[in-house]
Amino acid sequence: MAGENDTFEVYQDKKGEYRWRRTASNGNIVGASSEGYSSKKACEENMHRGYVATDKWEFYTDKAGEHRWRRTASNGNVVGASTEGYSSAAYAKENAARQGYKE
Repeated sequence: MAGENDTFEVYQDKKGEYRWRRTASNGNIVGASSEGYSSKKACEENMHRGYVATDKWEFYTDKAGEHRWRRTASNGNVVGASTEGYSSAAYAKENAARQGYKE
């Protein structure tokens, strides 16, 4: 299954906020927090968010013609987004599935 060997890292950014990133076994970053968190616990909760039925997933094509995704919680906060563009919508959806997306 894609993503089973991914690793997670929590770190503090320049503002002292907690962020996370998910790295595939090939070294590519395949997920990252889209905002900083004041507590490590809140960051880790977002990192392991998984499937949430009320989240909205948006798939779109960026200005470079690459496919991306964005995940929004029911409160309107963006809680995830692709860290890179993909050559096809199918690849973007495959990446989103690592973060909890279900068709």
